Amino acid sequence: MLAQPKTFSDHDTKDPAETREGIKAFDARFDELLPENPKIVRHWSGAEWSEGAVYIPSLHVVVWSDIPNNRMLQFDPSSGETTVFREPSNFSNGNSLDLDGRMITAQHLTHGISRTELDGSVTMLVDRFEGKRFNSPNDLVTKSDGSIWFTDPPYGILTNREGELRDSELEGNFVYRFHPDTGALSIVIDNMDRPNGLAFSPDESMLYVADTGEPKNMVAFEVNPDGKTLSNKRDFLKLTPGASDGFRCDIQGNIWTSAADGIHCYTPQPELIGKILIPETRCANCCFGGPDSKTLYIAGDTSLYSVKLAIAGARPQR
Repeated sequence: MLAQPKTFSDHDTKDPAETREGIKAFDARFDELLPENPKIVRHWSGAEWSEGAVYIPSLHVVVWSDIPNNRMLQFDPSSGETTVFREPSNFSNGNSLDLDGRMITAQHLTHGISRTELDGSVTMLVDRFEGKRFNSPNDLVTKSDGSIWFTDPPYGILTNREGELRDSELEGNFVYRFHPDTGALSIVIDNMDRPNGLAFSPDESMLYVADTGEPKNMVAFEVNPDGKTLSNKRDFLKLTPGASDGFRCDIQGNIWTSAADGIHCYTPQPELIGKILIPETRCANCCFGGPDSKTLYIAGDTSLYSVKLAIAGARPQR
């Protein structure tokens, strides 16, 4: 079924004078990450809040969440069509892949992490910690050992707009590590306000986590030799305008992160070397896709965009 626009009538919009579109390089290193004459392409528009884009290699499509509309959308690059992937979606948010290429999804309404099997069926992997419901899992990534690391801020329980209004059953907003093979579940970060997007460096020596709470920054942790715990938290970057929500790393370790005006690209140092500006009120996140993983898909407010790059995204390897 072709997806129909469902942008709310009271959707927040920027003054047109504040919106920009284009690619800005602040350093020659950013130019090296782009092909000749890069272009920003808008594929579809009509969501209320686009989130959680993921490229699924087995289907050759991009799936993303339209959270307030309680649906997931699917863009097919070969046909150019956008269809409804799943509706209702349990107010899905972030999406990623496991090591077998199956989509894993953070769901607000069921307060858990689900997996879409290759036959299309859905398996709930985990939805509680020590018998207490998670708040509203937001974003997730898979490590090369098969474990899933995910954030659990309260956005899906603050109102009924993106989930279900209710009190939290937990003592805070944490980051968790879960291994679907063993069922092992642990808190790996307990000292952030509202942890949101997260990604490992290509060599998995670092975990970056965005905090969209009071700090509105991104922090970095060292991954300990056991591969299961973290240490040495440090402030990593604070961008403007807006805050980092979701992000991914390329194979060189550069970080492509959302901001209010689009996608910002930082080196691992970190140094801001370039921006991809999109004409939306805000931007949620991005993912690498395509057969060579060199297309950056951008979930921007009401729309899905893409930009061809000259560098591939990092992927976990067994």
